Amino acid sequence: MARRGVFLLALLLVCPAFAQESTSYKVKESVFNASGDPSQGSVLSSASYRIRLDAVGDSVVQTGLQGPSFHLDGGFVSTYPPPAEIAGLRFLADKVTLRWDPEKSVGAYNLYRGPLTALAGGSTGSCLQATIAGEAATDQATPPLGDGYFYLTTARNRLDEEGTKGYRSSGVERPNPLPCP
Repeated sequence: MARRGVFLLALLLVCPAFAQESTSYKVKESVFNASGDPSQGSVLSSASYRIRLDAVGDSVVQTGLQGPSFHLDGGFVSTYPPPAEIAGLRFLADKVTLRWDPEKSVGAYNLYRGPLTALAGGSTGSCLQATIAGEAATDQATPPLGDGYFYLTTARNRLDEEGTKGYRSSGVERPNPLPCP
């Protein structure tokens, strides 16, 4: 019997998530990461359980907790995914409206513009419009004679993380030295 108790104690020390299965005690876990321990942590509860999530990140186990009456994902990554690269940027027929495909993580978009002649130097443009609510923006500027403009759109998720400006042909992510405010 003593050996079984030692095994159970060792299991709980190694895998603390298993200790969250009982409704007769409260387990509070705080993870200090880039988001800290937010005072506005999510609280899920019913007559038989109470779960409070204080960490904006992955949980102790990478799978969700679930029962007959509830389901909880294994962290906030499914709710607040990292922003992906924006696809389908195009001008509409009016030649001043740009539209792009929606990104599922978005809270807002940023639009960057630069002269075509700067592409050879690796430029990714400078911020033209920040915190765009929808999948469209307008630009009525006319490029200098003999040049043109290029455009890049990035997504910002609800955690204010900005997505990528894409990848070079070598597979290296393009830098964003001057992000939109």
